[in-house]
Amino acid sequence: MISQVRGGTRWKRFALVMVPSIAATAAVGVGLAQGALAASFSVSGQDFKVSADQLVGDNLIQYGSLAEGAQLGSKEKTKHPVTISGFSRAEITNMCQSLVTPTPIGNITLQLRTGHKGRPAVAENIYLDVAELDADAKFESLDIGVAVGDGSHTTKPVPGTVADGGLFSQRAKKATLTNVRQKAWATTAGTFTLPDLKLRLLSGDKPCYQDEK
Repeated sequence: MISQVRGGTRWKRFALVMVPSIAATAAVGVGLAQGALAASFSVSGQDFKVSADQLVGDNLIQYGSLAEGAQLGSKEKTKHPVTISGFSRAEITNMCQSLVTPTPIGNITLQLRTGHKGRPAVAENIYLDVAELDADAKFESLDIGVAVGDGSHTTKPVPGTVADGGLFSQRAKKATLTNVRQKAWATTAGTFTLPDLKLRLLSGDKPCYQDEK
C-alpha cells in the first residue's frame, strides 16, 4: 500500500477492513441536502453482484453498519454486516448488475447492463450497502479514522445507520475504483441515470462475474 498525507492511496480488496461490528439495526436510505430520510426498508434475503470497469465518485464516506432484512425460506429476520459507501455523485462505466434466483424450473438470472458506448451511468446521492468488494482503488484527499458522527463529512451518514458517533469512518474528496467486483445487499440513490439500459432474464446461473476459487 502506498500512502501520502492528504494524498492518494491504492490497495486491493479494502472493503472488509471497513466493517467494524455495530450493535444496531440499520435503516437503509438516502440523506438528502436537508438531512431527510428518503427511503427506509428491510433488505431482501438475496444479495446481488455488480461489476464495472470503473467507478469515479465524489465526496466518499465509508463506515461499517448493519442491514436488517428477510431470509429466504424463513420468517425470521437477520442482520448483515455491511460497509456503507456513500458518494454525492458517481459515474459508473460498463456496469453490470445480476441476481440469481432459484425457481421450480431451475435458476433464473436477472441481468442489467448500462453505462457503455462512452455514456457512463450517473448517480446522485448514492449509498451502497456492500458485503464484499474487490477493486483497484485510488483516493484523493483521504482521511482515515474520522469519527463518523463528527459532522464534518460532505456526504452525510445515512440517518439511522450510526449507533455511536465516535465509531470509525473514512472519507475522500474523490475515489476512483477500477475492475470493480462487488456483492451488495442494497443500493439507494437520489437519482440514477442509466443510459442504454438492457435488462434480461437468462436461464441458468449467469452472474456478472464468477467468484474466485
